[in-house]
Amino acid sequence: MSRVVVGPFNRVEGDLEVSLDFEGGRVAAAYVNSPLFRGFEQILIGREPMDALAIVPRICGICSVSQSAAAAAALADLAGVRPTPNGQRVSNLILAAENLADHFTHFYLFFMPDFARDAYRGRPWFDAAAARFKATTGSATADALPARAAFLQIMGSLAGKWPHSMTLQPGGVARAPQTAERLRVFAALREFRAWLERHLFGDRLEAIAGIDSVAALRRWMDARPATASDFRLFLAIADDLQLARIGRATDRFLSHGAYPKDAGWLFPRGVLDLPAGALQPFEPADVVEDVSHAWLEADVPRHPSEGDTRPVEHKDGAYTWCKAPRWQGQVAECGALARQVVAGHPLIRELVMEHGGNVASRVIARLLELALVVPAMEQWLKALDDGPFCAQTMLPTDGRGCGLVEAARGALGHWLTVRGGHIVRYQIIAPTTWNFSPRDAAGTPGALEQALVGLPEAEPLLVQHVVRSFDPCMVCTVH
Repeated sequence: MSRVVVGPFNRVEGDLEVSLDFEGGRVAAAYVNSPLFRGFEQILIGREPMDALAIVPRICGICSVSQSAAAAAALADLAGVRPTPNGQRVSNLILAAENLADHFTHFYLFFMPDFARDAYRGRPWFDAAAARFKATTGSATADALPARAAFLQIMGSLAGKWPHSMTLQPGGVARAPQTAERLRVFAALREFRAWLERHLFGDRLEAIAGIDSVAALRRWMDARPATASDFRLFLAIADDLQLARIGRATDRFLSHGAYPKDAGWLFPRGVLDLPAGALQPFEPADVVEDVSHAWLEADVPRHPSEGDTRPVEHKDGAYTWCKAPRWQGQVAECGALARQVVAGHPLIRELVMEHGGNVASRVIARLLELALVVPAMEQWLKALDDGPFCAQTMLPTDGRGCGLVEAARGALGHWLTVRGGHIVRYQIIAPTTWNFSPRDAAGTPGALEQALVGLPEAEPLLVQHVVRSFDPCMVCTVH
């Protein structure tokens, strides 16, 4: 058996290192290391509860709104308040803008450039991929970056700034967008929609969202050449490299529920345990964090509301700063794929039933969300009325709160405990904490660790594709 350490990875927010044990020319075991300890959970101890709204967005410059939304939801739970309908719509618009920008950035700048590497020269699609996606020189860079910047103008109109906005509050949002601002947001959505339909999909968003089976996807592919759109080119690459056959993890998919509505969510909450084939309810009480393989003080698995983060310099068996979250004691995968599996989108369900969670299905799910969520954003904007945008909130001096949201990369949870008007415990489980978790006390590998097993030693780029299919944002992982 031989060991290879891969990392640090480029095009990743934060540090990531993966150790691979090879046996018989294939990965026999993987160990994922988040080597940077950050400690935001400890920074929050002793602060007034509302300080969380200023501190937690600084966890990440990519998904700061997600952290704000989780903190606001935890404070709302602490206070027993619900956002007003208008406040919820604007909160959804702000969070969706960040999540879709993340999907867009991941596809164009993080994931697709790997297919323009010289190792793929000679593949039938290589010249098109290199011309479009090669880092810094591909035409997609010149096209996509201005489109992303224009779309993120939504943040200026609704959130004041991005990242690290203070607009999201427990009862809604801090200010009501005026008529001129709403018109600017609508114009930005229409411009982004037009770009997606012209470049990414080469088809209407509603047509992409309506692809309801693998057979329908094949018919859509057969009706246009591989160079017709960026999505079509990705599908050609995925077919040629058989990306649907690599990167399978636990096949247990978890979603906190995304974009609340008057009743329920746009994408509902739940856990699909594919081995059992049943959709199960998600209850926060079913989550524990295991620290047996983390450089954290030894402890039994605990619910986040009872957890602590006490770093230690040396610990036998530890290889990461990341905790190991478990749902009902089991490993779970989260992200766009999990959201759409739980929501029951027929294409995504069929893709997962064929080959489990994999590189191709994770990317398809992200792109599908662009087609699904932009029209929803248009409807939320049109639904704004003259009602209040924030409910008054009085925080108790003692109590607990739990805030669950869906970031671009998946399930994000904040748990806080307040005594005497100050935070005495704050615990965060990010999507990357779920997906990049280490082994637990039973020795069960985390989702990415499972997904890397079986890859051939002779094709190292496949490791890159599997890792990037989970969209690493490692600064969110460890706190």
